[in-house]
Amino acid sequence: MGPTPTRTRGSATSAPSSTRPSKPPNTSCSSCTGAPTPPFKASPRVRWRISGTRPRPRRCPRERRSPLGVRPRRRQRHGSTYRRELQPPPRGRSRVRHERPRRSASRPRRRRLGDGLRLPRRELGRHPARLPRDALLQAPTPGRFVSDEQPFAGITVLEFGQFVAVPYGAQLLADGGARVIKIEPLEGEASRHTGYRWGDVTRHFLARNRGTHSLPLALRHEKAAAILDALLAKTDVVLTNLRPGLAAQFGLDYESLSERHPRIIVGNVTAFGEKGPDAGLAGMDQVVQAHSGLMAMNGGMRDGRPIAEGSPISDFMCAALLAYGVASALYRRTSSGRGGRVDTSLLMSALILQNNLLIRVEDQDAETHATYLDWLAGARAGGMPYAEQASHMPSSRVARLVSIYYRTFTTKDSAIAIACPSVGLRRRLMDVVGLEDPALDPSLPQEERHALDTELRDQIEARFASETTDYWEGRLREAGIPVSRVRFPTELIDNEQAAANDLFIHRDHPEAGPFTVLGSALKLDEGGFAPAPTPAPFRSETRDILAWAGLPKDVIEDAVEAGAVAALDPD
Repeated sequence: MGPTPTRTRGSATSAPSSTRPSKPPNTSCSSCTGAPTPPFKASPRVRWRISGTRPRPRRCPRERRSPLGVRPRRRQRHGSTYRRELQPPPRGRSRVRHERPRRSASRPRRRRLGDGLRLPRRELGRHPARLPRDALLQAPTPGRFVSDEQPFAGITVLEFGQFVAVPYGAQLLADGGARVIKIEPLEGEASRHTGYRWGDVTRHFLARNRGTHSLPLALRHEKAAAILDALLAKTDVVLTNLRPGLAAQFGLDYESLSERHPRIIVGNVTAFGEKGPDAGLAGMDQVVQAHSGLMAMNGGMRDGRPIAEGSPISDFMCAALLAYGVASALYRRTSSGRGGRVDTSLLMSALILQNNLLIRVEDQDAETHATYLDWLAGARAGGMPYAEQASHMPSSRVARLVSIYYRTFTTKDSAIAIACPSVGLRRRLMDVVGLEDPALDPSLPQEERHALDTELRDQIEARFASETTDYWEGRLREAGIPVSRVRFPTELIDNEQAAANDLFIHRDHPEAGPFTVLGSALKLDEGGFAPAPTPAPFRSETRDILAWAGLPKDVIEDAVEAGAVAALDPD
C-alpha cells in the first residue's frame, strides 16, 4: 500500500473549494441520513501495523467540519454498543484509534507495581511451603485468626537475635503472619536466663518472643554451615544483632548472603551505627541512653546520679524501626526482584525519642548552645555534681508552659498530669480552678504578662493539693481538658480501657501456667495482625525445623548426636 496523500482541512465555517468536486452524501453517516450507525466489526489484527501505513477512514464532510469545532468520535466498548463522545480535532491528518477491548473476567489482569503484597502466599513467599511440617511450624493457637490476608503470610524469617531489639522486631513480623525460626545457643538465648525461670522461659522471654520456633544451634560447629545453608535456601529475611563483626565471621552479613541469595533481605541492629569511631563497640540500651543524652533528658535521678530504670525504650523503638525497614524491603522486592540490607541502631532510636530537642536554629540557638557547652566543660572540670549540671540543661519548651500548664500536680491522694498548650485550654483550666491568669489578656504589654507567674504557680499547686485525684480528674474531663491520674504499670494489666481495645492477651504455658502479656501492636482490618502462638518448649521443634529445611532424617540424627544442635529425645 502506498503512502496516503494529505488532505487540506477547511475551517469549521468555510465552504468546500470550487475546484474540488462535491461528494454525494455518505449513506452510512448518521449525520446525513439520520439512521443509526451499524456496529463496526473490528478486525482482530490491524493491517497498518504490518504495512507501516495507517489507512485513512472515509468520513462525512459534515462530521469533519462541525460548527462546534469538534469532531464526534465513535469508540467500540467491549460488551456494549457505540458511544459517541466529543473529542477535540487532532492536528495534522486524522487517524483511526483502535481501542483495546476491556479484559473479560476470565482473563487475569497484568500485575503492576504494588500488587505483590496482595499476592497469594505461594507467590509472595520466596519459597513455597512444600512439606507437611510447614503446617506444624505455622500452627496457631486455638481461636487465632490466620489467613493469607496477613501482610507477611508466607514470609520466612531467620532470627539471630538476643535481648530486645531483634526478638521484638521479629515478634512484630510474626504477629503479621511471618514464620520466624529463632537460632539460639545450645543453652538458650540470654533472655531465657534473666529473672525467675519456669523451665526454660522467663517473663522477658515470653514478652518478646511470641511466634518463634527455636532451633538450638552451635554456630561454630563443623556441621553448622550445612544446616545454615539449608535454612537460608528457604529464608526471605535474616535478622541479626550480634556482636560487631561476628555476623561477617559466620557469613551472615548481607555482602556474603546476597551473592548466593540475591532476593534475601538482611536486617541488622548495631549499638552506635555501622561507621565512625564507636562502630565496633558493644552497647546495650542503658549504655546508649547515656551516650545519646536520653538518660539525662528523661531526668531519672537517684542519690544524685542519673538512672535509666524501667523499660529499655531505645531497644523497643529500634525494634519498630527494624520491622518497618523489613516491610519496606519486602515491598520493594515485589517490583525489583532483589533483596536488600536494612540497618538501624540503638543510637538512632534514642535520638528519635528526643526529636523535639535535637534541632538547632543557627541564628537563634548557636550562641546559646555554645555558651552552655563552654559552661558545661568548666563545670565538669571543677567537679560540679551531676544533679547541678542537669539543672542547667537547655530545653526547647517554654519555661512558663512547663511551670503551669504542661506538667504534673500533686493531689490530696496521688498525682495528676495535665496538658494545656493552647490558649483556649488554658482559659478552661483557669475557670475550673477559679483563678485568673493576666498573661491570657492580649492587651497587656509583653513585659507585664509574666510578672505574676510565680504567684500563679504557687496558687494552682495549692488548689490541686486540696482535693483528691478523682475530684480533679472528673472536673477537668468535664471541661474537655486532657488529664489523667499518674498510674503505675501494673495497674494497666487489669485496666478497663486496655481491655476494651484488646491491648492484652491471656495465654497458658505448660510450665509457667496462665499469664497475661501485651497483644499485637497494630490492627489491620479484622485479622491482618493477630497475636502469634506462644513458643513451644525449648528443643522440642529441632527435628521438625530441620526436616522442614529439607535435611534427611539420618543427617538430622547425626547433627543431634554430634552436638551441632540440641533436641529433646523423641517419644
